[in-house]
Amino acid sequence: MIKTNIKQLPLSERPYEKCLKYGVSSLSDAELLAVIIRTGTKKENSIQLASRVINEIPGKKISGLFQMSVAQLVDIHGIGNAKAVQLLSLTEITKRMMSSALAETDFICDEPEKTALRFMPEMRFEETEQVRLLILNGRNALVKDIILSNGSFNAAMASPREIFYNALKNKAVSIIVMHNHPSGDPTPSREDILITKRLIETGKLIGIELLDHIILGDNRYVSLKESGLAF
Repeated sequence: MIKTNIKQLPLSERPYEKCLKYGVSSLSDAELLAVIIRTGTKKENSIQLASRVINEIPGKKISGLFQMSVAQLVDIHGIGNAKAVQLLSLTEITKRMMSSALAETDFICDEPEKTALRFMPEMRFEETEQVRLLILNGRNALVKDIILSNGSFNAAMASPREIFYNALKNKAVSIIVMHNHPSGDPTPSREDILITKRLIETGKLIGIELLDHIILGDNRYVSLKESGLAF
């Protein structure tokens, strides 16, 4: 690859000038990253470096940044700690903007789709399975969400004892359990269904209803209550 200095490009191809003239939506993924990382290497300009970064991250698309760590990014030639932090800060800003756009002061968990969309930005790109417990009051309003574990959704990670201990501690009237599938496919496993049935029965004994168990994938979800697989 022959390096072309950004200043040698026509004005219409320089990211900053292109953005000012045509708007930020006119920039390609590589150009957007080039604006963030600012400088290239001795052999590549910032756009060329950004293009190579995209080709080396999961899926070879910009959303692959959500699955990267600082250590993984600095393994890419031309990306040091500073650029890695800049890129991950961008992904974190994106997550928080997506989440805050759906957040409400009094968020009511009355529809599986709305609840799934509320937590999708935070959980869909996790590299491991994350189990969350949503504490609800008598109006099904979200009082608190608790990350119970990071690892896998299994009998150990989502034991009735752990879940209902936290539910009682936080004075839950009802609860929703949620976890993600890093593969992107939210199809429930046999163990997902069995654990959900155990939680339903335990909730009946304790007096705290399990309203739903929602599994998040890549922009997809499955509600075990909505699907009728466990309830």
